[in-house]
Amino acid sequence: MALYHLLICLSLALLIPTNSHNITAILDNFPEYSTYNSYLSQTKVCDEINSHETVTCLVLPNSAMSSLVSKQSLAGIKNALRLLSLLDYFDPQKLHDLTRGTTLTTTLYQTTGNAPGNLGFVNITNLRGGRVGFASAKPGSAFDATYTKSVKQIPYNLSVLEILAPITFPGLMDAPAPSNLTALLEKAGCKIFASLISSSGVLKMYESAMDKGFTLFAPNDDAFKADGVPDLTTMSSADLVTVLQYHALPSYKPKASLKTTKGAIATMASGGPGNYDLSVITHGDDVSLDTGVDTSRVASTVLDDTPTCVLTVDNILLPSELFGGAPTPSARGPLAPSPLLGPATAPAPEEAAPSDAPAAEAPAPSPKSSKSGKKKKASPHAHSPPAPPDDSSPEAAPSDAPAADESATPEDKGAAAMRSIAGPASLLFGSVCMIVTLGLV
Repeated sequence: MALYHLLICLSLALLIPTNSHNITAILDNFPEYSTYNSYLSQTKVCDEINSHETVTCLVLPNSAMSSLVSKQSLAGIKNALRLLSLLDYFDPQKLHDLTRGTTLTTTLYQTTGNAPGNLGFVNITNLRGGRVGFASAKPGSAFDATYTKSVKQIPYNLSVLEILAPITFPGLMDAPAPSNLTALLEKAGCKIFASLISSSGVLKMYESAMDKGFTLFAPNDDAFKADGVPDLTTMSSADLVTVLQYHALPSYKPKASLKTTKGAIATMASGGPGNYDLSVITHGDDVSLDTGVDTSRVASTVLDDTPTCVLTVDNILLPSELFGGAPTPSARGPLAPSPLLGPATAPAPEEAAPSDAPAAEAPAPSPKSSKSGKKKKASPHAHSPPAPPDDSSPEAAPSDAPAADESATPEDKGAAAMRSIAGPASLLFGSVCMIVTLGLV
């Protein structure tokens, strides 16, 4: 009975809603931002936005967005979209009530660690006549991007605001230099993997896919030296190519996109549904790949240049189609029989049981075993913002700047209140139920 009460309590706790938003689904209702929304999906910036609990999206109407993306690379467009994604909540009221009439706020672009200095910040300033302007943190930047209207608010998690023009600075959208894949891998500590793809000819397969959509999971050198790991150099050429293709996806999947992936994902080795697929396991910010034989943690991002992404992983990805009978590296034991590796060394026999002892039924072997991941590498910290502009600026707004006429509906505020207490309420509710249950035992 006590267990029954506990299960009911836990089930009720799971029904409490949690914070979530889907920026592309929201913008689907506004055709005037269809170009902006399309590039959110192409660059996968939408996944980065959805993974943040609090964000303000500065959207551009189709005409302004078309001018921005003209003759630009996807990588440059991605930088621009990240700079338009503010990691704070700004509704119309807050925009017009800025302390001292100005503030600096960080963006998704700043979190990448690729922003020069503090250029990943955006300057928001109340201008004369009740206007609100947005500009790069670069000194002397003009406030060409002015607030025009509110589009959607989910207090206090997501705000969508329309601005007149993009926020840019020199170099933001410059096309990246062509990537030398093997040089990148060697610099990232994946020299053995780089050597294998070069000698096997798989490098050319990778390079031909990089312009169309490509994600690579490169095992670091330590992964090849772990106990119990098969020696890939002893495999046949065909099987080695298959294993190396298994480490790549024919699509662009940066880490933020992997977090939202459901079900199996096809690799370059996949010949059809269910063949040489990978599954994604997420736990907070950690992302792991499940092969059916073992799991491997996604450790770091080496390159995120839309539509190409290169990630490092802690273990070699061993497909179950070839290594289904092999133990995982964490097993630290001899290899089981395999068509590739030959017969395994038999383990030492255990002491024989008495003849009159009943025979114990052997448990079925597990198809895979898990391997604990290493500690996640810390993401780059945002730089401290430079000092905000002086109040004496000629563009500073008067102290009686009018407040915006848009406001959240009572229903939105109620929903926000429910989301804001969802996490703590779940924990409190579960704790109370546990105490009650223990009292019933």
